[in-house]
Amino acid sequence: MSLYDFTVKRANGGTQALADYADKVVLIVNTASKCGFTPQYAGLEALHREFGPRGLVVLGFPCNQFGAQEPGDAAEIANFCSLTYDVSFPLFAKVDVNGAAADPLFTWLKAQAPGLLGTRGIKWNFTKFLVDRKGEVVGRHAPTVKPEALKAEIAALL
Repeated sequence: MSLYDFTVKRANGGTQALADYADKVVLIVNTASKCGFTPQYAGLEALHREFGPRGLVVLGFPCNQFGAQEPGDAAEIANFCSLTYDVSFPLFAKVDVNGAAADPLFTWLKAQAPGLLGTRGIKWNFTKFLVDRKGEVVGRHAPTVKPEALKAEIAALL
């Protein structure tokens, strides 16, 4: 199984086959608009703009599981991200990343790249999963890791 076996829900209600990102380096992030880490949208957008032409795609998945910090609907989230951080990378439908209702993509990501001491649960918003061009998870980064700290790792995969 690889990233390319998943289909996710778009913010507009349609679906997106992640196979459409085959041969790309993908950075998947669970996001939130009212979090202390929300300014990381700027860093994620900077990565998207700098490395996008070389084959990076950033995918944002809004999540309201941590402190109810993503209460808006898809239109509100998109508007906030666009107006506040000029986000141009894809944002998908709001998902759960933990628990019985966790999106299958995040269940797979957590199994491929467990956290500290082998924990599977995502601890907070802005956890980052880096996937190589073959669709395999090669890294998991905590919310405290700023997007710009991933530049060398991303460049090596490109």
